[in-house]
Formats: sequence, C-alpha cells, structure tokens
Amino acid sequence: MQRQVDALVIGAGFGGIYQLYLLLKQGLSVQVIDAASDVGGTWYWNRYPGAMSDTESYVYRYSWDKEDLQQYPWTHHYVKQPDVLAYLEHVVERHGLRPYMKFNTEILSADWDPKGQWIVQTNTGETFVAHYLVTALGLLSKIHYPDISGLDSFRGKLLHTAAWPRDMDLKNKRVGIIGSGSTGVQIITDIAKDVKELISFQRTPQYTVPSGDKPVSPEYRKWVNENYDEIVAKVRNSTVGFGFEESTRITSSVSAAERDEIFESLWQQGNGFRFLMGGFGDISTNREANEAACDFIKRKIAHIVKDPEKARRLMPTELYARRPLCDGGYYEQFNREHVQILNLRENPIEAITHEGVLMQNGEKFRLDVLILATGFDAVDGNYNRIRIKGANGETLKDH
Repeated sequence: MQRQVDALVIGAGFGGIYQLYLLLKQGLSVQVIDAASDVGGTWYWNRYPGAMSDTESYVYRYSWDKEDLQQYPWTHHYVKQPDVLAYLEHVVERHGLRPYMKFNTEILSADWDPKGQWIVQTNTGETFVAHYLVTALGLLSKIHYPDISGLDSFRGKLLHTAAWPRDMDLKNKRVGIIGSGSTGVQIITDIAKDVKELISFQRTPQYTVPSGDKPVSPEYRKWVNENYDEIVAKVRNSTVGFGFEESTRITSSVSAAERDEIFESLWQQGNGFRFLMGGFGDISTNREANEAACDFIKRKIAHIVKDPEKARRLMPTELYARRPLCDGGYYEQFNREHVQILNLRENPIEAITHEGVLMQNGEKFRLDVLILATGFDAVDGNYNRIRIKGANGETLKDH
C-alpha cells in the first residue's frame, strides 16, 4: 500500500507534535508515524520509577499556546513522566492532531527520488511518498545496551529503563542497577525505600544536587502566569534555556566564605543547571572555579553519607563537566543498610550469570531484578539505524 502526502513526520514526541501543528497551519497534507502505540516520544518509553524532567514545570511545555500556558495545571515545580505524557496527550486532543497520527509504525528506510520526493518504507508494509521528510526522532531514543558477557543468561528480570514495562513491582526484590547517570540517580532515589536489597554498580561517580521539587503554591502560579512573556523571552535569550537568571559573576571575585554562601543558597534552591550557572558565570570555563564547585559538593556528600566507605565510592574524581544532575535525595539513600554502592573501576563486572552479577575479584551478587540504566546511543543513534539514502545513492550514515 502506498500513500502520498506533502509531509511525513517521524516521531510523536515534543518535536513531532509541534511540526505537525505548524505544517497543518500551512495547509499541507501531513502524516505522523511513530513506533510507539501513542504519543509521547521518549516520555512514552521511559516509564521507570522516578522519571522526571530536570527542567521546571513552567518551562517544560509549549510556549506557542499562550492560553494553555495560563490554564493547564501543574502541581509541582518539576513534572514527572506521567505528567509529561498527560500534557502531550492534552495538546494533541486540544488541537485535533490525533487523526493525522499513525502508531505502531516504524520507519525502515527513506530514499530520495530524483523527482523531488522521499520514498519511505515502514515495518507495516505501508509506503509513504512525501515532498518533505521531517525526522523528529529525538536525541534520546535508541537504547544502549552494555557489552557485558552473559547478559542474556540472567534468569531473573532484566529491564532497561528506556523500555520499562507497565505495572512492574520491585517491592521486596533484590535489585541491581548498572548505570549512575541521570536515570540511575532518579530510579535509585525512588525505589530504595521499597526493595529488599539494592546494589548500584557504578563506573563513574556523579555530581548531583537537590532538585528542590515541591508543591506549587497558588501565589507562585499566579506570579508565573503574570510573567510568562518575560520568562519565555529569558529562555530564548539564555545560554541553556532554563528560564533562570544566568550569572556573570566571577568565582574569584568573592571570598571563600561568600562563595560557600552562594553555593549553599543554590543547593537549597535546587536544580543542577542553576547550581552550575546561576551563581557564577565561570564554573564551566575556569578550572579553579570548577574545582571550587566540586569541593562544595564533595563536602556535602561527606556530610550526608554516614558510612565513610560508601561516601568514598560516591565521591566524584573528575571535574564538574558532565550534564549537571539533580535529585530528590540520592545520596541519602545510601544511609540505608540494604543499599550498597560498588566502584566498577576498582572491581569491574566479570560477567552476568543466571543468578546475578559476578565481579572480577570473584564476588557474586544474587539478584531478582537487574536494571540497565545505561542510557542511549544518543543524538545520531536512530539516524544510523535507519537507512536514509539521499542524492547519488549515498546514505546519511556514510556521508
């Protein structure tokens, strides 16, 4: 079966929904396809416990629907995965976009025809012919699985956070987690209180600060609504686009005591990007400034985590140069006796066995559930997976 449209949009997440809205406004015939069974993009797949945006609620939404900005409810400073999904579903229904969407449909290839159109093959056998091909595949969509011997031999439940099953119950389970990036930090913080045993297999310790998440007061929401135009302008003219005031203050321009006061204020206020860029303007560009931020967070870790060995393993050794993380009490979880942290640089994983994880030193950990919080083949992962062939028969992957 072949279908002709003006524009074919691949993906029904934030980007794909917005492109559909804009293209329809221009009077084009448009079709959106997505491999998932509903809208959401990465927020459809990432249903793991604790999944949350690290962008504040008033920013993590479309700015082009001013009426909806004023009216749509959000109860906390940060939106959780179900909140994001509900919001996107709301936008689709509000603007009548669902009839133009086809789900459970995955693009296999896209070939440029010399006549000036794209020939797109899908897993359903349907072919689309389009003048415009919009690839709203997302930066975080192609799952990355670690290359660990024996991964398929595990007889317990093997889960990846980006393909989380519905209604997964981890209560009273022995759980291992490989990965300590944003996803690992979020899921550990959320499930630690419920599981029987939790072991974090950590390769690289992370700097993470409190999110500052809390319920939104009516007064705060009123302030946001009254200042939305200014907030949106600030987002568009900022470096990182988070809506807070980005500092130009030089770290060395204040005393050590004043510097710690500023860091403490940022810590209490919350948000990783605000901590990195809201107090000083040179943490990401000046080594001494960066080390000052590192030292402050390390002192926090040493103060929060009561077990000195756990604190040592959680202590970052690199500069504060990865994506700045935030959490709802990550370090505090390691004060629980049943929550352990392993340093994979000191004792790497030898293999996954049918019972759990075998370490290089011979130590074994029996598990009921093994969670892979190992992220994505980010940015171009799906572009390399799909055969996209342009002029002269050259593929995008080989270009």
